[in-house]
Amino acid sequence: MILSNFLTHLMISRSSAFIWDSKIQNLKIISNFRTLDLDLLVGIERQKKTIFNNTLNFSEGNFTNNALLWGSRGNGKSSLIKSVFYKINQKNKNLKLIQLNKNSIFDIEIIYEKYANLKDYNFIVFIDDLSFEKIDSDYKVIKSTLDGSIQNQPKNIVLYVTSNRRHLMPRDMIENERSSAIHTDESVEEKISLSDRFGLWIGFHNISQNDFIEIIRKYCEKFNLPFTKSTEKEAIKWSLQRGNRTGRSAWQFIINYAADTNKKIDF
Repeated sequence: MILSNFLTHLMISRSSAFIWDSKIQNLKIISNFRTLDLDLLVGIERQKKTIFNNTLNFSEGNFTNNALLWGSRGNGKSSLIKSVFYKINQKNKNLKLIQLNKNSIFDIEIIYEKYANLKDYNFIVFIDDLSFEKIDSDYKVIKSTLDGSIQNQPKNIVLYVTSNRRHLMPRDMIENERSSAIHTDESVEEKISLSDRFGLWIGFHNISQNDFIEIIRKYCEKFNLPFTKSTEKEAIKWSLQRGNRTGRSAWQFIINYAADTNKKIDF
């Protein structure tokens, strides 16, 4: 037991970001952890401030809310979690990030058991793109696992989850429940009760054209790319062709723009 704890401490001390490997029931170091500068995440200032303050509070050993970041894809939910973690970790090396694949969510109790006693460290368990497609046995088991885990959560572990759905399930699942259930209120409440366990609900929506252009400008400044009226026009054209204005499509434009101008970008 003493040897096991020593090895666990040694593993955690070697890095800041990890991914949970369900096959070996242990962490693997993310050796090339990449994230964007917080300043490059434009158009989500309110969301940035909320998750930053929550994470900073957690890193200082205080009780902290679990967070559900929900909304349209490509608008910075995952990037924000990673960037905020990286920023705070630069000053507080005791803050650690564990990425848990949604298919390994049943292991969350194992993670709690292994790391709850490591009082010198605070762990963000990050689950990306979590949602339930239909009500079946898997949904009920996963919901029971995660719901129960949140209630029994150690103080030094916080859950950050991203989803494109506010209640972690499609709207039509909730509407179907309202129309078909005998005890409608109770049945619907049971379906959305998991999302209610998250103290913070942080919504993300498609950004304005001005914000989209500002993201492009910031990227150009960061990577020493020329930014002109022509760049703006091409960026707008790119967003129209893609059918959306998101942080992800802005980044994809920059990659293409850098190639066209024979520039290298790296971070």
